[in-house]
Amino acid sequence: MNTVILARGFVKNSLDKNPTIGQWLDFSAPKHITLHVGKVDFGQGISTALSQIAAEELDVALHQVLVAPINTNNSPDEGVTSGSFSIEHCGSAVRMACATIKTTAVARYCEACGVPASTVSIDQGILRSSATAKTMTYWDLNLDDQAKVNVLMDAPHKPSSEHHIVGTPTPRLDLEKKLFGGPAFIQDMVLPDMLHARILRAPNRMGRIVSVDEAGFSQRFPKVALFRDGSFIGVMADREEVAAAAVAHLETLVTWHLPETLPNGADLKTFLTTAPSEQRVVDELAKEVTPSSDAKHFESWYQKPYIAHASIGLSCALAQWTANKLEVWSHSQGIFNLKSDIEVYLQRELDDAQMPEVLVHHLEGAGCYGHNPADDVAFDAMLLARQAQGRPVRLMWSRTAELSCGPMGSAHLVKIEADLSPNGDIHNWVHTIWSNGYTSRPGRSAPGNLSFVAAAELSNPFDTPLSLDPPMSAGGGGDRNSIPLYDLPNYKVVYNRLLEMPIRTSAIRALGGYANVWAIECFMDELATSLKQDPVAFRLRHLSDPRAIAVVHKAIEQAPWWHDHSQDEEGVGRGFAYARYKNTGAWCAVAVRILAGTTIRVTDISVAADVGLVINPDGVKSQLEGGAVQSCSWTLKEELKFSNAEITAKTWEDYPILPFSEVPHVTVSLINQPNEPSVGAGEATQAPTAAAIGNAVHNALGVRIKQLPITMERILAAD
Repeated sequence: MNTVILARGFVKNSLDKNPTIGQWLDFSAPKHITLHVGKVDFGQGISTALSQIAAEELDVALHQVLVAPINTNNSPDEGVTSGSFSIEHCGSAVRMACATIKTTAVARYCEACGVPASTVSIDQGILRSSATAKTMTYWDLNLDDQAKVNVLMDAPHKPSSEHHIVGTPTPRLDLEKKLFGGPAFIQDMVLPDMLHARILRAPNRMGRIVSVDEAGFSQRFPKVALFRDGSFIGVMADREEVAAAAVAHLETLVTWHLPETLPNGADLKTFLTTAPSEQRVVDELAKEVTPSSDAKHFESWYQKPYIAHASIGLSCALAQWTANKLEVWSHSQGIFNLKSDIEVYLQRELDDAQMPEVLVHHLEGAGCYGHNPADDVAFDAMLLARQAQGRPVRLMWSRTAELSCGPMGSAHLVKIEADLSPNGDIHNWVHTIWSNGYTSRPGRSAPGNLSFVAAAELSNPFDTPLSLDPPMSAGGGGDRNSIPLYDLPNYKVVYNRLLEMPIRTSAIRALGGYANVWAIECFMDELATSLKQDPVAFRLRHLSDPRAIAVVHKAIEQAPWWHDHSQDEEGVGRGFAYARYKNTGAWCAVAVRILAGTTIRVTDISVAADVGLVINPDGVKSQLEGGAVQSCSWTLKEELKFSNAEITAKTWEDYPILPFSEVPHVTVSLINQPNEPSVGAGEATQAPTAAAIGNAVHNALGVRIKQLPITMERILAAD
């Protein structure tokens, strides 16, 4: 067994790096509190939920909380917004910062008015006492002098029984501009005297430029700037349509060398099991148990392909480089890590006297989750802005670059084996994984390496880091959700992390949990089917966690179609799955109904989840619904196509995603636990939805598809 290497830069909470009140709150705006956070909003509604927490704890109206723009100068560094940690980490920090400052405010009011704290109430930031007619506001109490005071982890905070903002379905603060067509995204941003840029990429990250007809380009586009450094090549123009036309013409003038470094897409199993890898035991319950003599041994293999982020909105960034300052606008989910890795490049290229101040602003992107190309396009824009003589540069990637050059979700292979007794006892469970690592975000590789795709294309290239995995304390990577949650007398989980990365991989929603839960939950159905037992009852027999049992029952109870088959037509099937996100986050059960015809179509999804204390039920439901719909796309449609020399996916024709016409009806119920901590929910439905679909296909057609996506071609080819 080799020593495991884990990615760097994961935090356990938000207060360790940002311990003082002033890093979170300021009262300088009259009758308003400015909330500073480092967790960014990219459509998940986190700004609304954090505002609810602050308003609740401070006893102010929601409109009195102003969320400050997030940038690397004025925001707390909370690492990367990922893994559904925003409420757990940032929400907890905001609550305790507000509780700390409120304690100080009450003490100052009591001292000024000579009243006991037990008589004080607060409404919209106004402090009153039943013992006096005198009132004061937060803004009368000069609370900004507390900016350097540490947040107190034991400050008394409001009990959930007194909540009136937290737990309510508050409309999201970010939706108005989006609904009415206002400038809401980085793609909408315009700066004065802005240049428009495009870059050209090889369809294989190991591809390099052999030659460029620069004279021919200049003859056709004399007013368009062409910049090349090694195999990084891009154009800048005064108008966007000119830049797009110029890069299209440039593509005809570039000759690439494309080495045949990609694996055989038709036989990923062989590649995954034979490539060099680092093997480790993730977890093991080694209790010796001898199954009955009539126990049957089961073994199944499950394979997931490489998948793209495939965001409908193209990745975009802006950059402006002046003599003393480099300013970048990005929809990166980790702007502090992005800044630090940009500085790695600058420190190599420039001496101390030339080093600019680097400031990175976060703006929401239209289409953003996981490690998509947001960081790459920001680095590209910075490289081009260096040549723009102080003019700002706006760069947007092409659809082809998104599908062929962005980080992918790793191909993932799972073998599960177990012994099953006729009475339903499961013994000797072994779960074995083969995959690449699941993160190569900026700031998470060895110092000096850069994960930006352009960093490896430069004439003086940086080393490209191999994708690693988050530690289990952050949810794990390829091993996420591989430890079974069922009550088993013994089990073993083994992970083989590949040490070759022919296709660039990094974080995508749910990481390895998507494939691991799909495999576990399909295997559980296989075992139940072999015994001719109800698959839900079989699971419940092996579950003792009351919160798990509750979501299993709820998902079935709210789906009238689960037991009512009276309206079924030919090809209808039902499937079920359960998981707990990262084994530490939301408890989630999913039931689905499908119709198998010329294609597999999911018609209904029933989701039940327990996320602890619910901050904004509408926000949580939207996250769970969105994850379930995305899982339908992954499970039924998505697969990256490639030859040995290049990724061949270039358009939606080559990489289909679920169309709006096939979106199922989704019902979501939350089991609120107001006295329990809030836990992550953003990626809880991806994995169990996939398994439920797979189980529903077997229920409808009697065939079990163990290679994703589940297509009619694979169904017809199945035994």
